[in-house]
Amino acid sequence: MDDVPRPAMAHDPESARGPLVYRQTIWTRVTHWVWAVSLFFLMLTGLQIFNAHPALYIGDQSGFQFENHVLAIYAEKTDAGTKGYTEILGNRFETTGLLGISGDRPAQQRAFPSWATVPTGQNLATGRVIHFFFAWVLVGTLAVWAIAGLLNGHLRRDLVPTPKDLRALPRDIADHARLRFHHTRDYNTLQKLAYAGVLFVALPVMILTGLCMSPGANAMLPWLPELF
Repeated sequence: MDDVPRPAMAHDPESARGPLVYRQTIWTRVTHWVWAVSLFFLMLTGLQIFNAHPALYIGDQSGFQFENHVLAIYAEKTDAGTKGYTEILGNRFETTGLLGISGDRPAQQRAFPSWATVPTGQNLATGRVIHFFFAWVLVGTLAVWAIAGLLNGHLRRDLVPTPKDLRALPRDIADHARLRFHHTRDYNTLQKLAYAGVLFVALPVMILTGLCMSPGANAMLPWLPELF
């Protein structure tokens, strides 16, 4: 009886799972995890840097003596005590306990609370050191991935939308709107556009705008801060 082949049962986990398809190589997985760790520290140290002067401006004029900010997080003394506020395009919202005045014990006057920044204490110098360290890790890993993708054809084959993909875009949008997903080994049109948008637009812009914070980069590329 042991030599007689048995039909696959519906509850058999091996038959129900189907064929296993590896969509990404080990090097792609490693580089993506390095990016994830780098972006995590970049975000938290970025909040630390922002806390040193928690306001964003449009234009060349900015600083403590200007009132042309489009975003500001601050604390203000009132008759009911010190309260935290967030101001966006001239509209002010009370954010006591989270922004402006955090819920730390004791409460602190800082834009973002200590649990959201690296390091937790207000330390601009350390935040900048950690920030630029992981920024260069991100840049180096992205460069390695891009070179490898060009050499092995991954960029051309899997990420760059083709004319056929663009023609299929309306149908792909409609399918996603109706929650009809067709999972295959290849990326669909929306996946290709999202992937390419992050890797070839969002990340390069993030890196270039980050370099605007570096005095060394500003000395070598004085046009870069003017560009942004």
